[in-house]
Amino acid sequence: MENVFWISALLVGYVYVGYPLLIALLARFRRSPRKEYFRPRTWPFISIIVAARDEGARLPARVRNLLETFYPGEREIIVVSDGSTDGTAEALAPFADDIRLIELPAGGKAQALNTGTAAARGEVLVFADVRQRFAEDALRELIANFTDETVGAATGQLVLDCEAGESESTVGDGVGFYWKYEKWQRCNESRVRSTLGATGAIYALRRQLWRPLPPDTLLDDVLAPMRTVLAGYRIVFDERAIAFDRAAPDVSVESRRKTRTLAGNYQILAIEPRLLVPFVNPVWWQYVSHKFGRLLVPWALVGLFASSVALAGKNALFTSALVLQLTFYGLAAIGAWLEAVSVPHDDGDRSCDAQFERAEPLTPVKEAR
Repeated sequence: MENVFWISALLVGYVYVGYPLLIALLARFRRSPRKEYFRPRTWPFISIIVAARDEGARLPARVRNLLETFYPGEREIIVVSDGSTDGTAEALAPFADDIRLIELPAGGKAQALNTGTAAARGEVLVFADVRQRFAEDALRELIANFTDETVGAATGQLVLDCEAGESESTVGDGVGFYWKYEKWQRCNESRVRSTLGATGAIYALRRQLWRPLPPDTLLDDVLAPMRTVLAGYRIVFDERAIAFDRAAPDVSVESRRKTRTLAGNYQILAIEPRLLVPFVNPVWWQYVSHKFGRLLVPWALVGLFASSVALAGKNALFTSALVLQLTFYGLAAIGAWLEAVSVPHDDGDRSCDAQFERAEPLTPVKEAR
């Protein structure tokens, strides 16, 4: 049991503390190439693809935001309606001259993205969701990364309202802290070589590197970019390319999101097992430490708790470990109970989308250069 205890504890510690510190140390000694911008009239033609289902109420504002976002080159906006029945076409009628609307039977986001990319004419594909909003110069900053021929995909920075303490979410503080930690880690991975996937709200990909997604794909923003890595390219994280969003309103929504992410990462390994093969995956160490390691953490936590129970009477170390775990899980259970009894449950839409719809758009802050 002692072996189980130490292996479990070391695995959890390595994934969440050891590896992030190691990648941060390596990043300090890695000189990032200076970011360049395309010369006037040489910016690539981009295709912005938005997949949506029953988002007619929000799409006009989103399309307006994409049209108003500054970009020095040509662009097209493709909205793929995935079986919408809420009058999406009518809602977008005022933008008929500015966008291409493709209407499909309901088939899922992956099918919608496959259809959108097949119709795209741009050299670079930009993927965006309905809920978020781009900062004024997000497209320019994102696409500038493709001046580097080694870059296959680029992801921007998603800024949540809870990071500035402006969220009404009951889990905003925890989500904000974790998201800052996650972005810090992605930034360091990008500096060392390549980050491991993208932020679904704002990412771009060279068109020739796109491969159709399996119909049931859960995490297109990880699978598609990681395929570019397997093809020998890099994914860069650009903190200047900003999209704005709001945190999940409560623990139930955040829990569903994390469950989907966990399931999606298992699915990606089934689709692309090459990611676990050294020398085939150029960022094998990073992928195993960051993505695969997190898939093992839940099992390590079970092993840690079970071994702590079995060893608690042996010495003070094991007893203390058990007490700490019981305290942590107990506080988490109390927090979940308090939220359940204090947050009113109504028949309205409690999703992140609904929260964003009711709120005023966040004002982008343009950085000085």
